[in-house]
Amino acid sequence: MNTDTVAGGLARNDREVGRLSRVCRFGEIKTHRLLVYALGTAAMLAALCVASNKLAAAQEGKAEPVDRKPNGQSLPKGGPAPRTADGHPDLSGVWFPGTSGGFTFNAAARRQFDPKVTPEEPPPYQPWAAAKIKAMTATDYELGRASVNCMPRGVPGMFLIDPYPIQLVQTPGQLVQLDELNNNFRVIHTDGRPHAQDPDPSFDGDAVARWDGDTLVIDVVSIDERTWNNFTGWFHSDQEHVIERLSRPSMNYLIYQVTIEDPKVLTKPWTSAPRQYTLGHEDLLEYYCTNNQDVDQYKSLKEKESNGNK
Repeated sequence: MNTDTVAGGLARNDREVGRLSRVCRFGEIKTHRLLVYALGTAAMLAALCVASNKLAAAQEGKAEPVDRKPNGQSLPKGGPAPRTADGHPDLSGVWFPGTSGGFTFNAAARRQFDPKVTPEEPPPYQPWAAAKIKAMTATDYELGRASVNCMPRGVPGMFLIDPYPIQLVQTPGQLVQLDELNNNFRVIHTDGRPHAQDPDPSFDGDAVARWDGDTLVIDVVSIDERTWNNFTGWFHSDQEHVIERLSRPSMNYLIYQVTIEDPKVLTKPWTSAPRQYTLGHEDLLEYYCTNNQDVDQYKSLKEKESNGNK
């Protein structure tokens, strides 16, 4: 799109300026959500939107709003966390990975932990599992990805390998997690009840939770074996047991940490570094996996790779 033409049109029509500015403000939100994957295109669209917003603000005689997100500034703690009537921290809110309270150009602000401060060990695979993963090709990695297969990330993937925002809704006796990615959700009972007897495997597993001081401890079993715990082949068995810990140390920050036990795949339990999320003030967007041709393309590529090794 020719920006000179756009600017000329804006100058001729105040109403069109306002309309385009509103479209761009919405577009900026969606653009930020895709920055990690399409920085070049996103930068062009963001520049156009910023230019139109500046012109719109000037014509409306208003000061241009300050958007701190592209600068990647970390949110302040924001005071103490709110609490529910029963005294527990209220985990409710829209939470973005990292420290900026939204998507940002700044890679450092998207980072959820500092490996120098809180190092995270690699998964302690059993020898046979390590050999299986080592034999995987880049194509195998793609064929195993939930996004390629239009499948849910599952647990703990809906936290651990999800770059999109989530929304938590806390009510008496339960926590609801809404994911922007593929609009997945789960409902977790927080009243300390036991697991269901012999639950069927599911992507999000059978989850129950209890409070340990100000930390919500979520215990998950019976997780569908099609899910992976990272993007590079960390498969799991039917014996995987996931313990998630959620806390809100301040108004603007949420901390997530997970321990994974899997006696068939791992030599010992693995615990993640504590990951930071920050409070955003945007609604989740609609995001569905549709018209996906990736699987067929990767299967074709895998077939060519296999034939080449014969």
